[in-house]
Amino acid sequence: MKEFKLLCVCLCVLLGLSFFGGFAGASFAAEAEYTIRVGHVLAPTHPYQLGLEHFKELMAKKTDGKVNVEVFHSSQLGNERDLVEGLQLGTLEMTLISTAPLAGFTSDFLVFDLPFIFSDVKTARACVDSEIGQKMLDQLSSQGIVGLCFFENGFRSVTNSKKPIVTPEDLSGMKIRTMENPIHMDSFRAMKADPTPMAFGELFTALQQKTIDAQENPLAIVETSAFYEVQKYLSLTEHFYAPSPVLMAKAYYDSLPADIQTALKECLLETRAYERQLLDDMNLRLLTDLGAKGMEINTVDKAPFIEAVQVVYQDYTGVGSGKIPAELIQRVKEFKE
Repeated sequence: MKEFKLLCVCLCVLLGLSFFGGFAGASFAAEAEYTIRVGHVLAPTHPYQLGLEHFKELMAKKTDGKVNVEVFHSSQLGNERDLVEGLQLGTLEMTLISTAPLAGFTSDFLVFDLPFIFSDVKTARACVDSEIGQKMLDQLSSQGIVGLCFFENGFRSVTNSKKPIVTPEDLSGMKIRTMENPIHMDSFRAMKADPTPMAFGELFTALQQKTIDAQENPLAIVETSAFYEVQKYLSLTEHFYAPSPVLMAKAYYDSLPADIQTALKECLLETRAYERQLLDDMNLRLLTDLGAKGMEINTVDKAPFIEAVQVVYQDYTGVGSGKIPAELIQRVKEFKE
């Protein structure tokens, strides 16, 4: 009987220690853990998502599990404008977007949207990673946003359901979806197309129902969003380069300890290289894959397209809201690694 009582006492002590130890452990974990929710508008198979999942793993490893990154794809947290507003309102910690919603904060971002401003991806990456790109990111601080670095979406090309685009004249009268970006819209107007801004989440249905004829996006989006199902022709115009800024709510960033801020920056730079390599690998195979899925693919002589959009450079060069300083345009056009 004595042995039984002693056993019961031991069990109670052990259970008590386990309970209170578990409670203390949970309290410690709650104090040590930081959650970063990051939203974007693209598909779960796009390099945006794969890159952010890689970032999640890196952060967990580098901070010994103190930081948990939650990734939300496919506009689950809203469109790009909603995501930027979420940073400012404090309802979202991080986002990965196009530059289009940022032009309202500083028109300098518009320089990367100028048609054919970059001739190749190597130069484009070097430029956005240079002090030119960093200065633009730093300008967001006054708006409650920290610009951390640029990921990438690649060069944008035209797809449509009517015919191959070989010259700018082939776009005449074609109803094409664009982002709500004034330079993008004016560029297509210069080529006599009918630009129609539309949220990305509505695009597939609009193409499927033929309420619009065409759209323009990098190859990775054409594939991961299955536009090949509703668009017959892919023309490699490569008219805009699409850098993708990684942004964080300034209030949240400032609340992080210095070591977590350092880990965040280091992991993002490693992830930037990872995400871009994913795009490079994907682009190598996509021309074959998209052709096999039924798309008719053609290259173009870019010279007449470049000539057609020179009016856009004239219209957007200047000082003031919606204008890009001539010096900045020249620096980007002449940028060398």
